[in-house]
Amino acid sequence: MGDLARIFKAYDVRGVVPDEFDEQTAEAVGAAFVEVTGARSAVVAHDMRESSRPLSDAFVRGARSRGADVVHAGLGSTDLLYYASGSLGLPGVMFTASHNPARYNGMKMCRAGAVPIGGDSGLVEIRDRAAELMGRSMTPTGTLIEKDLLQGYADHLRTLVDLSASRPLKVVVDAGNGMGGHTVPAVFEGLPIDLVPLYFELDGSFPNHEANPLEPGNLLDLQRAVRETGADLGLAFDGDADRCWVIDERGESVPPSAVTALVAVRELAKDPGATIIHNLITSAGVPEIVREHGGEPVRTRVGHSFIKAEMARTGAVFGGEHSAHYYFRDFWFADSGMLAAMHVLAALGEQERPLSGLIGAYARYHASGEINSTVADQDEALRRVRSAFGSRGTVDELDGLTVTGSGWWFNLRASNTEPLLRLNAEAADESTMTAIRDEVLAMVRGVSV
Repeated sequence: MGDLARIFKAYDVRGVVPDEFDEQTAEAVGAAFVEVTGARSAVVAHDMRESSRPLSDAFVRGARSRGADVVHAGLGSTDLLYYASGSLGLPGVMFTASHNPARYNGMKMCRAGAVPIGGDSGLVEIRDRAAELMGRSMTPTGTLIEKDLLQGYADHLRTLVDLSASRPLKVVVDAGNGMGGHTVPAVFEGLPIDLVPLYFELDGSFPNHEANPLEPGNLLDLQRAVRETGADLGLAFDGDADRCWVIDERGESVPPSAVTALVAVRELAKDPGATIIHNLITSAGVPEIVREHGGEPVRTRVGHSFIKAEMARTGAVFGGEHSAHYYFRDFWFADSGMLAAMHVLAALGEQERPLSGLIGAYARYHASGEINSTVADQDEALRRVRSAFGSRGTVDELDGLTVTGSGWWFNLRASNTEPLLRLNAEAADESTMTAIRDEVLAMVRGVSV
């Protein structure tokens, strides 16, 4: 095994199996998790990867060796693990590498009530203690309970979004051979939905395409199926099914910012005046629409730890990110792609317009999407762009460099893990967005305009 610092990231654990992450490591982390958190009991779930069950079993052995009782929920999505942590009042661990290739696996950890554990809230201490415990003999003393929580998860989600008044909808779902193939049938059972499944067979080798809906190529089969079947919409889930991407009846992508605005309006109808969280590269339309519906928008840095912390601080009812992560106060402030999908289904089914007509009110601007550039000297590139644009708009540096002009804005920020600068640009019209995008990219990449 290599250095644990290689696999312990800012928010989770992730590495190549078995070269970077193996059962011995998982066992040591299980013991360290109990020691650091003081957990007397915990709940564990895992995705469909071949290595996930053995790794989770090893973690359980380590946790039980420190006297903790463990509820093993077996196969589940990440938001099912959050449901388990919240409903049972237990700290939890999900074994998954989300959308990463098959050779990877990892862990997402939380305290009771689905409170996330990150680098500044216990993950570093767990890493360091696990390093000390590596290779030690561990004898389980705590109890183990195998408990299927899928039906409870499905029932709980249906209490949060009412689809009983919906017109019948034909829905194509691409699970990408990930955990959506396990959870979608349970959640949709009995609802007015004609389900067209794509790649529901659980297969951690991802034989059809990577379970990453943020890559446009992974959406092609879903888009084609929506058009060919005359479906009302399509949904694509990532490997651990905590993210959901929406496709309209024409086979066109619905921007996550538009989904954020739509769900925000629905939540504000239930809780007038509530706070809605959005990150700083979400469309400018989101805070506008939130204010128009009487809500209070709050802007955060990019990253789920920032959104979750701000939601907890403000008591926000909902939060959305450009990456198709959606967070709900009524779901222990945790993210659930399934819950966001149910809101979209309910909004569509309560009226007669197609999704493209419904979503038009929430998609106000033209966006570039996130564009990455490999840059050796990130600070110099940011300085160059700031110097050129500083007099053309309002500058803020909450997360990288954001410049807001008349009818446009862009954000340029550095990756935490790679020599990349990430650009997002948006404008009221496509030509302005394209011009701003190309001008910034030229400066970043050292090409004269």
